[in-house]
Amino acid sequence: MKLLSIGNSFSEDAHGYLYDLFKSVGEDIHLVNACIPGCTLEMHWNSLLRNEENYLYQFKGVTTKENAVLRDILTSEKWDVITLQQVSHYSGKYETYQPFLADLYCEIKAICPDAKFYIHKTWAYEHDFVSSNFEIYNNDQKYMYKCLCDASNKAAESIGADIIPAGDVIQYLRENTKEFNYKNGGLSFNRDGFHLTLDYGRYVASLCWCCKILGIDAFDVKFTPDACRDEKLVIIKNAVNTVLKGE
Repeated sequence: MKLLSIGNSFSEDAHGYLYDLFKSVGEDIHLVNACIPGCTLEMHWNSLLRNEENYLYQFKGVTTKENAVLRDILTSEKWDVITLQQVSHYSGKYETYQPFLADLYCEIKAICPDAKFYIHKTWAYEHDFVSSNFEIYNNDQKYMYKCLCDASNKAAESIGADIIPAGDVIQYLRENTKEFNYKNGGLSFNRDGFHLTLDYGRYVASLCWCCKILGIDAFDVKFTPDACRDEKLVIIKNAVNTVLKGE
């Protein structure tokens, strides 16, 4: 499988353990993240249109090239899967998606006609995160989550794409398990209020991606990051299964 994400640091987080997870179930994957930190859909569209040399080319989670051109990446392989996403602070504002998402999709579809498209539904910020970007959502995690759900659903529908519900799994764990209920002493999934922690945070997102794209049960995935404990992995795998089966 050849999988390309066109994203930013949130797709970088989601790719954190993705290659290892695919490999653990016997799936050979050519995994690339075309990344500009903080990149909006509008910026992706303009970069593609102008052939700007401003992408990090991340292969299997490691940056192997800087100043890459998105069109060159798109034409370099016969991509099976392509993921798109909005920057996190606009993730719940559908008006920021268009017309750039539709334009991107049409242009990329012309280059990669056989690819399956997904919208990466990202996650809400941690409840105590302090940032003007969080003020857009009244500094309210649940409100931000509701907004990004609405916007992601509309975005996916607008281009006929499927959704990778990483943000759903994270919110489910926040609200339904004591281990990850940060408000009441559990672990946070965020290392800085918005990016994922390098252990459980990235693992949750990568596992969700793996199971969604391959259509497999989370307990079929055997890879375990060194920093993660087995008892919490069981909780996470149950959450991934619950969310994916409830779609």
